[in-house]
Amino acid sequence: MQTFDRSNPASYYSLEDNYGAKNYAPLPVVIERGSGIFVWDVTGKKYFDFLSAYSAVNQGHCHPHILKTLIDQASRLTLTSRAYHNNVLGLFEEKLCNLFGYSKVLPMNTGVEGGETAIKLCRRWGYRHKNIPENSAKILFAQGNFWGRTLGAISSSTDPSSFTDFGPFVPGFEVIPFNDLASLERALNDQNVAGFMIEPIQGEAGVRVPDIGYLKQAKNLCEKYNVLLIADEIQTGLCRTGKWLASDYDDIKPDILILGKALSGGFYPVSAVLTNDEIMGTIGPGEHGSTYGGNPLGTAVSIAALEVLQNEDLATNAMNMGSIFRNRLEKLKSKVPLIKEIRGRGLLNAIELNTSVNSPSADQICYQLLKSGLLAKTTHKSIIRFAPPLVITEAEMDEAIEIIENRFLNA
Repeated sequence: MQTFDRSNPASYYSLEDNYGAKNYAPLPVVIERGSGIFVWDVTGKKYFDFLSAYSAVNQGHCHPHILKTLIDQASRLTLTSRAYHNNVLGLFEEKLCNLFGYSKVLPMNTGVEGGETAIKLCRRWGYRHKNIPENSAKILFAQGNFWGRTLGAISSSTDPSSFTDFGPFVPGFEVIPFNDLASLERALNDQNVAGFMIEPIQGEAGVRVPDIGYLKQAKNLCEKYNVLLIADEIQTGLCRTGKWLASDYDDIKPDILILGKALSGGFYPVSAVLTNDEIMGTIGPGEHGSTYGGNPLGTAVSIAALEVLQNEDLATNAMNMGSIFRNRLEKLKSKVPLIKEIRGRGLLNAIELNTSVNSPSADQICYQLLKSGLLAKTTHKSIIRFAPPLVITEAEMDEAIEIIENRFLNA
């Protein structure tokens, strides 16, 4: 039997290979600790983290304020279920509603649970307020959407790797082209459409940013046809794009807002669905819930995570650092034919590669970046997503960009 070596990455790879499911293809690095924008592997090597756990650690790894809150709350009370009241939930609900201008919030755990919750609320509203015939409600989604891998989420997916051989799927879901108002209006003519669920920027699809004004016009169309606009801001929300919500770029207020990921700063799975009294009022006791949803530990951590975003003005920093990142990368693009496009907002950005037989792949570039001390991840084979924690400084950004520039100039 091979001896386990805590400083040898191969020992950890072997354990996962022997005992774990093969549903991920991680980069060849084993992380053991993190602080701010940096992580360290089991050999002691330091890396810039330009993935941020898919934007779950916007506040940086192990932020001390959130950590202290976690420890303090964990020493008093962690879980009661919703069979009883607890002394933190109401404070969390009040803060979240006041911050985003909604009257009601329903807390859950994971982002995909937030999506499922939003759809249930939308369907119930459709039956009880729009008078859609029983079991006929439809929800529209944009092509390229990604909100998880439950049966509900993959029922709206256009990615074969998500849905192949997992059917039958949830009925009542219809997919339309992204960033296409004409297609949206045609679909909205169906009286049985209750909602349109959209990512303001499609993250997993490769940081696809719609035309300026698209979301505002989509909201106007939804209002015209009495349809709810559901904004999936699980990845784009909470200051990631340089504003509190990516929806803020079009100055709209979604009928239903889904938050997750950075809502706990990476310390605990917490998601939330925000809406108005009419929509939330369609669900009563026993009709939706979760044992862990709204637990005192998660809600205390979330309050602290929101305080960090506010007190450190991380939206402004994301806006400023994102501008520096894209400006530098646009200059690099003019020198490197391998780079096809730079796109993004705030600190949610991507490089799309020109693919050819002789060019390195996105996976190869990410591996070279890893060796140089920067972690980033591909999506859709030819796209590299760059999303560092929002606490990054200008000096740190300059150093990280130099690593990226050197890798592409020597690719």
